[in-house]
Amino acid sequence: MLGRKPSETFEKRTGAGCACCGGNDHDHGHDGHGHDHGHSHETVRLGVAITGGILVLNSYLGGFFLPGTLDPFALELSALAGALILSAPILWTSVKDLLRGKVYMNELVSLALLAAFAIKDYRTAGAVAFLMLLSITLEQKTAIGAEASIEALVRLTPRQARRVRRDGGEEEMVDVTELHIDDVCRIRPGENFPADGVVLTGTTTVNQASITGESLPADKTPGAEVFAGTQNLTGLVDVRVTRVGRDTTLGKVRDLIVAAESSRLPIMRMIDRYVGFYTPAILSLAALVWFFTNDLSRVIAVLIIACPCALVVATPSAVIAAIAAAARLGILIKDVTHIELAAKIRAVVFDKTGTLTEGVLEVAKLHPAPGVELAELMETATSVEANSNHPAAQALRKLAQDAGVRWQAPGEFKETAGKGVTATFSGEVCRVGRVTWLREEGLPVDAVPVPGEDTRAMSIVYVARGARVLGWIGLRDAVRPAARAAVDALRAQGLREICMVTGDNESAAQAVAGKLGITTVRAGCLPQEKVAVVEELKRRGHLVAVVGDGVNDAPALAAGDIGIAMGVLGSDVAVQSASIALMNNDLRRIPFLISLSRRTQSLMRQNLVLGLLVILGGLYLSTVGWLTPVSAAVVHIIGTMAVVFNSARLVRCGEELDRAGEG
Repeated sequence: MLGRKPSETFEKRTGAGCACCGGNDHDHGHDGHGHDHGHSHETVRLGVAITGGILVLNSYLGGFFLPGTLDPFALELSALAGALILSAPILWTSVKDLLRGKVYMNELVSLALLAAFAIKDYRTAGAVAFLMLLSITLEQKTAIGAEASIEALVRLTPRQARRVRRDGGEEEMVDVTELHIDDVCRIRPGENFPADGVVLTGTTTVNQASITGESLPADKTPGAEVFAGTQNLTGLVDVRVTRVGRDTTLGKVRDLIVAAESSRLPIMRMIDRYVGFYTPAILSLAALVWFFTNDLSRVIAVLIIACPCALVVATPSAVIAAIAAAARLGILIKDVTHIELAAKIRAVVFDKTGTLTEGVLEVAKLHPAPGVELAELMETATSVEANSNHPAAQALRKLAQDAGVRWQAPGEFKETAGKGVTATFSGEVCRVGRVTWLREEGLPVDAVPVPGEDTRAMSIVYVARGARVLGWIGLRDAVRPAARAAVDALRAQGLREICMVTGDNESAAQAVAGKLGITTVRAGCLPQEKVAVVEELKRRGHLVAVVGDGVNDAPALAAGDIGIAMGVLGSDVAVQSASIALMNNDLRRIPFLISLSRRTQSLMRQNLVLGLLVILGGLYLSTVGWLTPVSAAVVHIIGTMAVVFNSARLVRCGEELDRAGEG
């Protein structure tokens, strides 16, 4: 690749030099200006190619159609001018490489051009330079097409917002960069949200496909969260800003994509490692051709065809296309090495609550102990859970509100992860939590037994005031609609172990597992015990993917070979602990990810074979004199485009999920 070391072609965000334009550090700011700056360089390069190409073509056509009529010197001068214009950016990039003490692929083409100038074959020099510039332009245009779904994210946030003044409710137009937390913005139908926030007034439906990958709009009422870059479809809403700039969900999406693009697969690093040997080897071959044939035309053809653009873009073009396909469906990959790793996954560990199930619990049964009123059980449980964000606490508060039960604010509050909650009221300690925890605390939970069959699909929490057990509460959670299809698809892909781990009781866990066809279940697990399950599978030789909600499953997500955090809109914990983040809760994305990974690996192998065939075949044909310099340049561009277009097929992967939506 001209102007780049191998695998830099698709790393524009990391400051890679712009090929044949002297280099350029792209600033992909949140407003998308960097992207526009990159397009301006492409326009300049295309303008140079057209201008020089016209001058060279004029020399060819004048000599062919009007022989003896036009001054031969004028035709040669036209060819020389065109060749100089076309060759200048390539030669300049090579000089800069050499001044930095680096030898890349530019030098091969530069030597070919200098050789053509040395024998005064200006038409050949111009034609070769034109085709090389055209190759780069087409390649980058195709790469940008593969990145379209990614680059669109950067441009989703509007540049201006309607901020509601606090003194009188009037609107003022401000730049998005001037928004602050707790500002109130007014968004009209058809507009995009300028920042993350919470709806204060109004109801609407929102297209969240740009963030979550879900095709169906989401209804938003007061209290609902909205995200920067999503589109307000139907209603006028006022939104209180909760996150701005890079802290928004869209900002996190962008940061993840930048991290993915700047990372490299092992095969990409291997190409970089051997580039130092490649150029000297080709120069040695060119010297041998010159020594044995004394034909400079063959030497020029060898140098041109040896420029390994097709080989260099083989891997990164496939990776970028895969990242684009995944991002379109709300799958954010933090490091491209995980694309390669996902193809080798042989075991998946699912969390239950919030992953295989909806995670929205509802109270299914209240069972007070003998002598305890139902209202006392409910009031105590809700008061203890008043400050907790656990799904069980939310279910209790909802039921209490519906039943008109009031609760008290605790004097002291402590939540023990995976066990339960302790709160103090007027010096009396109250607890709500798992039966094993209350038993550890010395409470007589066995005096209030749980019948087996009626509560099989329920999660049970016990309630105690002081040393007295007040009873237990059964909570129920619905299985996600797409969960069974996802599990079946994983089995069809040949995964050996599909395991469910949960802190819930055995009966509730088995009930969910039975609906999904999962045979390996670990119930009653604390966070550290979930990690132990993952480590056990790894010791047995499995590469393990862990799927969780990204908050209470953070240790297990970090322990897996790949951690997949689900539904992580706005969740910093999920983004940090997981390797891959799903912006929605459609479990079918997981088998799709594995399928995409395997297809990406297959395409990379195809591309590498194709690139090698182009180079080796071209070197042979050039050495024996069957390829002229111009035809070598044509073969070069065809080979490179074949590789890039082959990779671009990945962009359309997953369209059936895009159309179907969740469930």
